[in-house]
Formats: sequence, structure tokens, C-alpha cells
Amino acid sequence: MNLDDGIERFVTAQQYVYHQALNEIKNGRKQSHWMWFVFPQIRGLGFTDFNVYYGIKDLKEAEQYLSDPMLGGRLIEISLAVLSQQGKTAMEIFGKPDQRKLKSSMTLFCQVQNTNPVFQKVLERYYQGSVDEKTMAILLSQKSNL
Repeated sequence: MNLDDGIERFVTAQQYVYHQALNEIKNGRKQSHWMWFVFPQIRGLGFTDFNVYYGIKDLKEAEQYLSDPMLGGRLIEISLAVLSQQGKTAMEIFGKPDQRKLKSSMTLFCQVQNTNPVFQKVLERYYQGSVDEKTMAILLSQKSNL
């Protein structure tokens, strides 16, 4: 795994599992292992190989991810599928610790300029509108280092 693979690392990772992931969410329960590359988080929240490799390095890379027609389209599509789950909590849909990863991912993509409102809607529905503080701290730290 090379950290210089750019957003192509997500395209490759999603190639065979995205539709399975989408179906799991539509059926109301995440069952397999795809969270890192379907709902990516800012790098620095976790330190496993997958957390580091699939961590979004900064807001610029988050913008690239979201502006990619396939990756951005899929993130919006699966986020809408999360919103379509009525009467369930994020814990019931994702389990632990993935319910926290969802919050981190939605927080990250809410920070992209002119972003899709679905990310904020997920935060409002499942997290009472609160953001992931660690994600915000990393983004703030990166901004102050520019």
C-alpha cells in the first residue's frame, strides 16, 4: 500500500464491494468490511494500515474525492441510503465502532466547499447535528500549518 496512490486507491478498493455495501445499507445493516474506503475519514483518526492508507490526507483530497464523478456520486448515493433507514440508529445500522466512522466521514465531507447537503442531513438525523470533534481538530491543525 502506497500512500501516494491518490484517490485511485478508493476506486480500486470499491471495485468489487461497493454494490454489496450499498445493498447492506439498503437492507438496514452493514455486514462486511468496507467502511474505510466507502465512508473515508481524515487521516490521523486511526492507526491501522487500513486507517492510514484509506485516510483522506486533507481537505483538498476530500474535495478531489467528492468531485470525482464515480467516488463522489457513490458517497452521495450511499449517504442517501443511510438517510432512507427509518427508525434506526447509526449503531443499529453500522455497529461499533463504524457508527463513529460514519460521523467522522460526514463531518469531513461537510467541510468541502459547496458540498452536497446529504452529509449534514446524516449528521442531523443520527448525531443531533453534532460534528466529530477529532476530525475538526485535525482539519483546524492542517489549516493553521499552511
